[in-house]
Amino acid sequence: MSKVEILQIGAYQSWDDERLNAQFTMRRYYEAEDKQAFVKEHAANIRGIATRGELGADRALIEALPALEIISVYGVGYDAVDLDVARERGIRVTNTPDVLTKDVADLGVAMMLCLSRGVVGAEAWVKSGNWAEKGLYPLMHRIHGKRAGVLGLGRIGYEVARRLSGFDMDIAYSDVAPKDFAADWTYVETAEKLAENVDFLFVTLAASAATRHIVDKSVIEALGPEGMLVNISRASNIDEEALLDALEGGKLGSAALDVFDGEPNINPRFLALDNVLLQPHHASGTYETRKAMGKLVFDNLVAQFDGKPLPTPVL
Repeated sequence: MSKVEILQIGAYQSWDDERLNAQFTMRRYYEAEDKQAFVKEHAANIRGIATRGELGADRALIEALPALEIISVYGVGYDAVDLDVARERGIRVTNTPDVLTKDVADLGVAMMLCLSRGVVGAEAWVKSGNWAEKGLYPLMHRIHGKRAGVLGLGRIGYEVARRLSGFDMDIAYSDVAPKDFAADWTYVETAEKLAENVDFLFVTLAASAATRHIVDKSVIEALGPEGMLVNISRASNIDEEALLDALEGGKLGSAALDVFDGEPNINPRFLALDNVLLQPHHASGTYETRKAMGKLVFDNLVAQFDGKPLPTPVL
């Protein structure tokens, strides 16, 4: 019996490749020089797509695959998958929630600490010899007792807020409605009102057309010249041009960012700033989480073709 053919949009870890290759015939789209020709060659037999959250699968690709049954996303975000055409075609979509939640929250808090306390600059101060030659590193800012806002109190937002509670922070959040489980935290109706009343604004909401640039110029400027923006969600949730303008012009204090428009080719304006902490979209980048994510991608594909319930369906 021939193996089911899967179109693999991006690279995975070696342990994921080994498992997928043993079960399926993997057609490596990302290795093809002429991707349109590659899709045309294999389209008739492709029954599944294995992709990553930031790569997704657009309408043109989905429509080019007449036998497609499932799109299995490596990542919690699936905004780069055209869900409208998937619904039209009855194509299943899955993601990898929960397994990465706490790692993403950990990095978000670590980024806040790192930037507020000047960890990167202070290490460079020591290694350069400045400590011995020039004395102590400039004073930075405390975390404990400050005001934190969480924009989007889903799985990741909840874990961020729970961690911030350990720093005795005054925590507020904004979402489509108040959450019953968040009685100890203050609900704020809009992103702008949230930003006005916090020192740190964490962006943790899922990305969609409705949330595109939800953190716009008004929200950024409401956070103000002493405020810090931390984004561990999707780049599209923030107006990046407005963010850069505010950082350059002193209207926003600082930003800790794990995601960017056009990544990995980020806007070079970021590289000239000394009030940012830049990370390479690796909030879920631990061995433990990445192995769990890869297994969910595999398990969803296997369940589809074995006629079993999907472990983590989106559609």
